[in-house]
Amino acid sequence: MLVAVGLVLLLVGAYASWTAGRLDRLHHRVDLARAALETELARRSALVAELAGSDVLDPASALLLVDAAHRARAASLDPIEDREQAESALTRAIHATGTDIEPWSAELSLAMRRVQLARRFHNDVVVSTRDLRRRRIVTWFRLAGHAPMPTTIELED
Repeated sequence: MLVAVGLVLLLVGAYASWTAGRLDRLHHRVDLARAALETELARRSALVAELAGSDVLDPASALLLVDAAHRARAASLDPIEDREQAESALTRAIHATGTDIEPWSAELSLAMRRVQLARRFHNDVVVSTRDLRRRRIVTWFRLAGHAPMPTTIELED
């Protein structure tokens, strides 16, 4: 009987250890995905600012794009809602100005697509991490430690 209890404890401990390692890897992937999304958002803002600075747009459209790009770059990351609103406003400004100028349209659509993919990848990893963190063994044994619960990022794209 003592051997059976010991074997069960050993199996539960091994499973908990494996789960803790998986959770740690998922948290690391969330951080990497977040950094990749930040990079793509910064590239898009820079490209829009560069487009607005070139003399191919009318002054009103250029001003709208520069303002939206500046607000997106300056948005704080602490309240994530502010960043989401600023980035969504930049997306709306891009669509509102009709930036289909030939040398810029392909580059801008690629930047927009890269932001979409980075956001989707980030949100997929966050959902996986949150699903694992909600399992009983993770909550009972506090395998997540003091790491904050990751959140998805919702943007208009």
